[in-house]
Amino acid sequence: MTTFQTIAILLTLAALAGYMNHRLFKLPTTIGLMAFALILSLLGIGFGHLGLIDLNAAGAFLNTIDFSSLLLHGMLSLLLFAGALHIDLDEFTHVRNAVAVLASAGVVISAVVTGALMWLGAQVLHFPLPLSYALLFGALIAPTDPIAVLAILKTTGVSKRFYARIGGESLFNDGVSVVLFLTILGVITSKQEIHLVDILMRLVWQVLGGAALGGTLGWFTHRMLRSINEYKVEVLLTLALATGGYALAEGLEFSAPIAMAAAGLVIGHHRRINVMSGVTRKHLDLFWELLDEILNAVLFLLIGLELMIIPVTTGLFVMSTLAIGASLAGRFVSVGLPISLLRIFVRPIAPGTIRLLTWGGLRGGISIAMALSLPAGTEKDLLLAITYIVVVFSILAQGLTFRSAVHRIIGTNHAS
Repeated sequence: MTTFQTIAILLTLAALAGYMNHRLFKLPTTIGLMAFALILSLLGIGFGHLGLIDLNAAGAFLNTIDFSSLLLHGMLSLLLFAGALHIDLDEFTHVRNAVAVLASAGVVISAVVTGALMWLGAQVLHFPLPLSYALLFGALIAPTDPIAVLAILKTTGVSKRFYARIGGESLFNDGVSVVLFLTILGVITSKQEIHLVDILMRLVWQVLGGAALGGTLGWFTHRMLRSINEYKVEVLLTLALATGGYALAEGLEFSAPIAMAAAGLVIGHHRRINVMSGVTRKHLDLFWELLDEILNAVLFLLIGLELMIIPVTTGLFVMSTLAIGASLAGRFVSVGLPISLLRIFVRPIAPGTIRLLTWGGLRGGISIAMALSLPAGTEKDLLLAITYIVVVFSILAQGLTFRSAVHRIIGTNHAS
């Protein structure tokens, strides 16, 4: 099957799913698309067992799509840039301390707590899960997915400051989690000793380098945008920034996700202070909103369809239930400790913030992409299946109930 045919099938399915969701289910777009794909996958599995369709053909089609490469080295650059465009930099400045702690130390705490609970649970259940792979799972499931988080936040009506806090964290914690994931994986595969200094140096290089590169590229692009008044060229310049900047960051071994988050914040900020004409701002917003919706549709459709090629047994279901609890507990501790310290030493934070940040920390395609990048083996099959179920639970259960949680815990107008 050609690349064009693959894209045509995915876009057609996404369009049909979007239409049916809009007409019948009225769910948030990302949730509706995933639900449609899950139903399609379950029907496919059922018809396959009845001999009505060839599941091998469907599996072969999905296997032709390199989900990990497609997301981490393609779609992610555009999605992160689009998400960052809509975060108010002034509000982000007020929550930068919380975002910095949550996106760095919070990720490490979450990975350790989740991994330790997974390993302890596996020992109790007599399930063969080495501590190293339990920690690896903790690292890949620790980041909150900016694509899922921002898509859900748009529908909740939370305040700009709360949006900046949880959205900013989700945009910036990917870089830390990827470094942590690759470090643990490197230790496992090469049997090397862990050198804390090397890990910290790599983390600083990737995170600070990515932020500096993204901010610099965003500033230079802003200067170019300011010198012209032609929306077609200006939209093209932002597209070049999102794609070329991501590729450059990867080439320099900086954190490309953090670079795109920083670039998007800079462009989004200058877009709001009349650097661009009204016509340009309108077309720029429409372009990135439409591109964001299309890519989100394809991404969440793919996540739902992956069910057809992921084997789920009773043992894996039990382990996945344990993983859901462990990941929520890890998220609660990783949010609770930093927020509690910030309340004491920095500034007051609204009651209920810890619970909302815990429940609103959705997992998504980034975790699945990291699981898919693991070397082939029984450990990959186990972690991939567990990760998939945690992600589905996160987006469907947490995503569907987050709006009501906002109103119940602190109220929309007070979500600061």
